[in-house]
Amino acid sequence: MSLGEATQPIEMLLVEDNPGDVRLTTEALKEAEQGINLSVVADGVEALAFLRKQGKYADSARPHLALLDLNLPKKNGHEVLEEIQFDAELRGIPVVVLTTSRSDNDFRRAYELGASYCLTKPTDLDSFIQVMESIQSICLTATRLPDD
Repeated sequence: MSLGEATQPIEMLLVEDNPGDVRLTTEALKEAEQGINLSVVADGVEALAFLRKQGKYADSARPHLALLDLNLPKKNGHEVLEEIQFDAELRGIPVVVLTTSRSDNDFRRAYELGASYCLTKPTDLDSFIQVMESIQSICLTATRLPDD
């Protein structure tokens, strides 16, 4: 199934602790594409609970795509990626790292841990909209996943 062909809304998880970046992402996704259900968690521990459908997230939809910041409280993005990589039920979820970091080591490590893409966060809404449109175009239209 291509995500772009899905008849149901695309389920997307945003793992971001900065309220301004959450707001930017939400606005950019509204501009980029309709039909996306965005769930937001603010730290790495919550991200893993959401992905594993634990506790208050037991009834949450499994995301088709995760947007992951690297600089998170409790468990950072690299730690989240590492746990996803070693969990057979989660490793098939495409993860886009969206970070303010410009460190080659951060990007290299994220790719080693299974990130699908690593992008530097834009700081203005127009650029953020362009990034969200690119993510939507590449990850949600061109990506093929097995049927559930």
